[in-house]
Amino acid sequence: MSIACCCPVLECVYCLACARWAWQKCLYTAGHESEHWGLATVEEFEPVPRLCRLILAVYEDDLHNPLWAPPGGYGINPDWVFLRRNDQETQGRAPPYMIYLDHENADIVFAVRGLNLAKESDYAVLLDNKLGQTKFDGGYVHNGLLKAAEWVFDAECEVLRELLKKNPSYTLTFAGHSLGAGLVALLVMVAVQNRSKLGITERNRFRCYAIAPARCMSLNLAVRYADVINSVVLQDDFLPRTTTALEDVFKSLFCLPCLLCLMCLKDTCTMEEKMLKDPRRLYAPGRLYHIVERRPCRIGRFPPVVRTAVPVDGRFEHIVLSCNATSDHAIIWIERESQRALDKMVRHVSLAREHSEEHKAALQRAVALDIPQAYSPSTYGTFHEMEGAGSSGGSSERGF
Repeated sequence: MSIACCCPVLECVYCLACARWAWQKCLYTAGHESEHWGLATVEEFEPVPRLCRLILAVYEDDLHNPLWAPPGGYGINPDWVFLRRNDQETQGRAPPYMIYLDHENADIVFAVRGLNLAKESDYAVLLDNKLGQTKFDGGYVHNGLLKAAEWVFDAECEVLRELLKKNPSYTLTFAGHSLGAGLVALLVMVAVQNRSKLGITERNRFRCYAIAPARCMSLNLAVRYADVINSVVLQDDFLPRTTTALEDVFKSLFCLPCLLCLMCLKDTCTMEEKMLKDPRRLYAPGRLYHIVERRPCRIGRFPPVVRTAVPVDGRFEHIVLSCNATSDHAIIWIERESQRALDKMVRHVSLAREHSEEHKAALQRAVALDIPQAYSPSTYGTFHEMEGAGSSGGSSERGF
């Protein structure tokens, strides 16, 4: 009898616990992950929108007559496209890519397209992996993406070597989205390890921008290569947070919300310390840039903010239950929001400069009008320092 009386109580406690978990998960937003990160600067984030447009340009068959150009166009010179490879030329070993000579920014850009849902070969690359299957440079990497990266490097090594020889002051930038992001992240690691084949000795001539990347390398590699690799994630994007086998994700593509809920439950029951100590676990690569444009319990989009860090723990460990989890993965949205974020940063910098110039002009005008206790701006100190010096001088005079 006593056991029967306890059953309803246990059911109520269980239901309350489930309701609390669901409530916390629904309130959890991607903005919480990066709330303690620093803000990105204009200089470091400036290449992101430009490289997103270059990645989009890989989808075009004829760049002189583009069909899907974003507002304002791709912002590139079609005559500066040095090389293009399509699906037939890559033989399904890698997604299509192109090499672009960006003479305006002294950069050689290797841009790789994202996943093509209609190509079985793209799925084969992404799904060719098992936990702890492949080691590289003291860590673990995604097996299929590493094989694709090594094939691309072997195929284009001589081309890149000649371009770098002809343009000794140019940087070499790898950029990709989704599947291409994981490929370029491992490709730049292969290139850094074999930079003698490219005729480069300086590590800082390599750069990589992985846009919405899949998890492709272990934590030690993700942190070690943070000086070269930069990952860009838009708000709730599901792929950089996907810890479940990608095969299960794409098998359940039409029921992705159900899978995301199950992954949330699994992540909740897994201790973070246990995850960090597993050397085989894969993570989003390099330095992270998180574009945040939505706030909890608010409708619509706000001016985007870009936060950046090289986190060790809290590295996009939790799936976000959001209706934007899949749309935030689209390169079109990432290009648009990254450009908005960059425009906002530039405006803030220009406003700060304008305010500083207005302040100097006001100080000079006050001196010109013989305003009492007015000081002209000094190049060796601030107005507050001069004001403090004046106050101390006045007090000493009163003392005498």
